Formats: sequence, structure tokens, C-alpha cells
Amino acid sequence: VQLQASGGGSVQAGGSLRLSCAASERTFSNFAVGWFRQAPGKEREFVATISRSGTSTYYADSVKGRSTISRDNAKNTAYLQMTSLKPDDTAVYYCAAKYLMSAVRTGDYDYWGPGTQVTVSS
Repeated sequence: VQLQASGGGSVQAGGSLRLSCAASERTFSNFAVGWFRQAPGKEREFVATISRSGTSTYYADSVKGRSTISRDNAKNTAYLQMTSLKPDDTAVYYCAAKYLMSAVRTGDYDYWGPGTQVTVSS
């Protein structure tokens, strides 16, 4: 599975962004999707995950209530809508795919795409 994240950019605090994760795999619906982020000098951390069907989601406490993960299996694409962005949200955001079940650990994911930079200024 090849993944490509897009939609990053520079915004002011309080702004919004929608990240997209396009997958090459026709059986995209067999994979759970996760979003992770990595700030400079920090480890990659979990942000959100969505089940294969899209009916189950889970968020890190740091983004809960401000972010919404979704997917459109017909388009082989997953999304991360982020609102009320804070400077602490500045990071490279990665999407990842895991066969079957969702997970929160980076090591559980099978496929990763190149990241997209999100920069939030105060």
C-alpha cells in the first residue's frame, strides 16, 4: 500500500486544516488508518485512528475535541480535520495503514507515507 499525505500548511493559532491521505490500494477498506505526528526533537506520536469501515475512531487526548478523522473507502482516502489549532500542533503529520484492526502504536502499522508539514504560529 502506498500512502500520500497532503493538506499541510502554515496557519495561525485558532485556524483549521484538513489533511488527506490517499492510498493506492484498491482494498483500502481492509486497512485501518492512523494519523501520527512528529515535532522536531520529539518522538513520533499517535494522533488518531479509524477502523476499516469508519464506524470506530479513537483520538489522542491532545487532539480530542479539536480533530475529526474520517475516510471515504470509495475514494481510497482518509482525512484528518483539525480545528482550533495550537502552536503545539506544529509537526510533520504522517498517515499509516494497518491490516484489519486499528492501533495506537507506531510499530503496529504496516505502511507509512511521507509526511506533510503543519506549522501553527501564535
